[in-house]
Amino acid sequence: MRAICGILSLAIFLTACVSRGEPPRSNARLTVVEGQFTLPAPARADLTAPDRPSLVGPLDTIFVDVFNVPELSREMQVDASGRISMPLIGTVDARGKTAGELAAAIEDSLRGRYVRDPDVTVNIRSSVSQVVSIDGQVADPGLYPVTNQMTLLRAVASARGLTEFARQDDVVILRTVDGRKMAGLYNIAAIRRGVYDDPPIYANDVVIVGDSPERRLFRDVIAVAPLVVAPLVALVN
Repeated sequence: MRAICGILSLAIFLTACVSRGEPPRSNARLTVVEGQFTLPAPARADLTAPDRPSLVGPLDTIFVDVFNVPELSREMQVDASGRISMPLIGTVDARGKTAGELAAAIEDSLRGRYVRDPDVTVNIRSSVSQVVSIDGQVADPGLYPVTNQMTLLRAVASARGLTEFARQDDVVILRTVDGRKMAGLYNIAAIRRGVYDDPPIYANDVVIVGDSPERRLFRDVIAVAPLVVAPLVALVN
């Protein structure tokens, strides 16, 4: 086992890039992390993009405060279609709006008919609308909401499962942890057999099933140590 771990800790230079939206780079560097068999959890700052405002989404919990009108101020949950329901004005489409944009929409609906000069504030109390990207050999690739209980198997199930000939031993999770790009190689069949734990999934993760440039980052490691029965975790520089 020590020999295998020593082999896995080698730095390997490859010609692919795991960063989303970036073209492949030559001399991309993959360093397998010795003794670490699951991707670490991201830091809080990794869960949000600084250039992307927080948007209201289905099943988020929000608090709407209508200044000086306590009868209209309340906490509520956005329904599955992305709408909220309020007294007097009925349903309001909240999905895809920032908190400020939703507050402005509520003000417009209240103004004149119900409240002379409404002042509305919206706060997002909790959000399940953060998403994971699931791609590759799954029935329905796309973006899916992440909850606190999301795992790799549950993420794949959200995408309606694997395709008929999916390569269950070629599943890569891409994640940013403390600003560092990391990749984990997992085997779904091994997880189902209980060989190792079903790893948690977090917002902004990218899950890729089957052959991909990201999977090929690991090819030299697997060629050297084909009998590894635990996930491989690597830093990508």
